[in-house]
Amino acid sequence: MRLLVARCSVSYEGRLGASLAPGVRLLLMKADGSIAVHSDAKAYKPLNWMNPPCTIIERDDAIVATNPKGESLTITLHEVLHDTSIELGIDPGLEKDGIEAELQQLLAARVAALRDDFVLVRREFPTDIGPIDILCRDGDGRAVVVEVKRVGEIAGVDQLLRYQERLDRDPQYAPTGGMLAAQQIKPQARVYAESKGVACVEIDLVRLRGDVDPDLKLF
Repeated sequence: MRLLVARCSVSYEGRLGASLAPGVRLLLMKADGSIAVHSDAKAYKPLNWMNPPCTIIERDDAIVATNPKGESLTITLHEVLHDTSIELGIDPGLEKDGIEAELQQLLAARVAALRDDFVLVRREFPTDIGPIDILCRDGDGRAVVVEVKRVGEIAGVDQLLRYQERLDRDPQYAPTGGMLAAQQIKPQARVYAESKGVACVEIDLVRLRGDVDPDLKLF
């Protein structure tokens, strides 16, 4: 991973244009080919970014990233304040907390609890940006990406959408559907999910652990 702190301006050209006036920002360039522009605010969310696969060309005064869709991100470097590269190695992966891990295991064993026409393809389905919690096929044969959370929030919906975007590149799975499954789903996350065509399912873990049909609410 390369960490570059610089006074820079940024211009994005794609479906919509966007720009950032000159300012001091952190640029993250990862081994997966992604690039992200961060400020000292907005927590984890970058101001602008380019997902892999993309082509990155560096010049003395600029970094230009382009993707297969023809979108481009141009970072003009006015002053470089810090530039370092660190080899992170292979990541062991995120360990879910006990509740999320249990939810995932139980739902993978009983995918019909999510929807009665679901058939399990695989739990922890691998992608180049991390494993999908549960991948199913519905009664029409459509691949459905299921993201399992203890509490469903907007970040979980975004994570699900990233997995869908990756899987949609493979003709044997595209176009995918999405489902967020959680014990509790925040109202803002539900509204956001619905706007993206993602189904939301709330799970009663106690009943899911038992022999009776789990008490699920589909929104």
